[in-house]
Amino acid sequence: MVQKKKEIGLAIVGCGVIGRIRAMLAREYPGIGWIGLCDIDEKIGKKLAEDCQADFFTTNYEELIKRPEVNATIIATDENHHAAPTILAAGLGHDLFIEKPLATEAEESLNVLREIEKNKIDAVVGYTQRFRRRFLVTKERLVTGQIGHVTSVVTRAFMNRMVPIATVRRTNQRHNLTPMVVSGTHSLDMCMWLMEGKKPVSVYAQSIDTALSQYGTKDSTFGIFTMDDGTIFSMNISWALPVVWPGAVYGLEIGIVGTQGVIDIEDTHRDHVMATEIPQGAGYAPEGFKPEYNRHVDFLTSYPPGDIYDGQMWGPVREETNEWYARIHTGLKTPHATAAEAHSNLILTMAMDLSAARNELVKLPLDLAELKR
Repeated sequence: MVQKKKEIGLAIVGCGVIGRIRAMLAREYPGIGWIGLCDIDEKIGKKLAEDCQADFFTTNYEELIKRPEVNATIIATDENHHAAPTILAAGLGHDLFIEKPLATEAEESLNVLREIEKNKIDAVVGYTQRFRRRFLVTKERLVTGQIGHVTSVVTRAFMNRMVPIATVRRTNQRHNLTPMVVSGTHSLDMCMWLMEGKKPVSVYAQSIDTALSQYGTKDSTFGIFTMDDGTIFSMNISWALPVVWPGAVYGLEIGIVGTQGVIDIEDTHRDHVMATEIPQGAGYAPEGFKPEYNRHVDFLTSYPPGDIYDGQMWGPVREETNEWYARIHTGLKTPHATAAEAHSNLILTMAMDLSAARNELVKLPLDLAELKR
């Protein structure tokens, strides 16, 4: 039986870098009949409304989400402000796309998840790297048992410090804006997705904050998870590399060892290098952030959402966004992360931070009261 196509009335809350990308793609998608935007910065929001020919703009998210035309909502605000608009949209029955995380506080994230589940909402969360070909093909090989039973996973993420500096400067609520909660969550989500069916039972981690303590965050966090079947998973991230480091945002390596094989993924982008005498700026430039250094060498394709060609964004964020529109419009099955997976990812990243703070093994699943203590 062919599913009747559903016309989308789309609300986008947050008109920054990612909100802009998704809005421009929305205008091109034939199943979207109405677009409304919200941003507290009227100048940024109105410019995007003009560029994507939006039908409505406001600086009040409640006014937008409650519009009768809206049946699907994208939450693309700063990390600390996801919960309230998400809960409102879930209560109104909207399909939801939420940039990660659901929230930056564990109990708040749980409340968001409960509201989504109570209202039986189809909610997905922005773990964009799931839509890249190299990870999709890896998932297929693992699902079909091509390396036997997975026993060990090693992950290393490197980032230059533009991301933490740009992230923490937007808020004074910095205690949970750590390398793992903000950025390591992408690597952790990827590995948990690739290890689907395995449950973590403990984690031991260590952190250091020598370079970035002045910004209220840590430099690096390294940890080891043990899974319920004995599999060990090493999750390591440093987002304190110099601003001049050529990777625009993320350089990732994942090794997956099975009883009958191995998959080794190098996603560092060092195979696509540009060197030029012309200053290249930051390579990562969120609104209002101006690094003091220019760069002359770049690892091309290292910006996770994708790359601009002819004024359009091409890459995984395009796939992720258009697949979500198709998920709503036609009922397409997609590999998006669920709200439950996103909440689990948040708790696991916080468990790493808790272990590092206590300098001891933390048993999982984690009692949220432990985080409050």
